[in-house]
Amino acid sequence: QVQLVESGGGLVQAGGSLRLSCATSGSIFGIYHMGWYRQAPGKQRDLVARIASGGGTNYADSVKGRFTISRDNAKNTVYLQMNSLKPEDTAVYYCNTDPILWPWGKGTLVTVSS
Repeated sequence: QVQLVESGGGLVQAGGSLRLSCATSGSIFGIYHMGWYRQAPGKQRDLVARIASGGGTNYADSVKGRFTISRDNAKNTVYLQMNSLKPEDTAVYYCNTDPILWPWGKGTLVTVSS
């Protein structure tokens, strides 16, 4: 069974940067479109960045120009570089396929202070 392990979250001041990683196991990673999702307290989980199996990327308007998604198929890992962070980026961040196929991991908490 595929396992997703997110890491790299933490507490950062507004304007700062973080790089999230998501390691996967148990499947042929490279054939899947992958996404980073986030869930703020009391809100639904939303897709914020997507990378296709071929490398094309898409972003939610709220993060466009600030976040960059990338992948390393040799390492079965997807990354999210987050720059110019804002307090409204505070959330638990998860990775998964797009559309969602695998069980959710525990996520990694990102807290942005003002």
